[in-house]
Amino acid sequence: MVSWPFFAEQQTNCWFACNEWGIGIEIDNDVKREKVEKLVRELMEGRKGEEMRENAMEWKRKAEKAACLDGPSLLNLDRLINEVLLEGHE
Repeated sequence: MVSWPFFAEQQTNCWFACNEWGIGIEIDNDVKREKVEKLVRELMEGRKGEEMRENAMEWKRKAEKAACLDGPSLLNLDRLINEVLLEGHE
């Protein structure tokens, strides 16, 4: 992912994608055609791009595991419903 944040939550999303999750690279404000080409080539053909694809696949596996029927996402949602929303309505 090539990020070029401008406003609102874009800076935060860019920071997480680039620094925390390892799936993105930020382009600076002095955008030139050559710079964009270099970044895209690095992402598609370079070592950093390979690492980012590996990280993206790992995040995909984690998301799939969290969203399965016995995964923590569904279990936490059920817990929220039972403990907060249904409490006192039984």
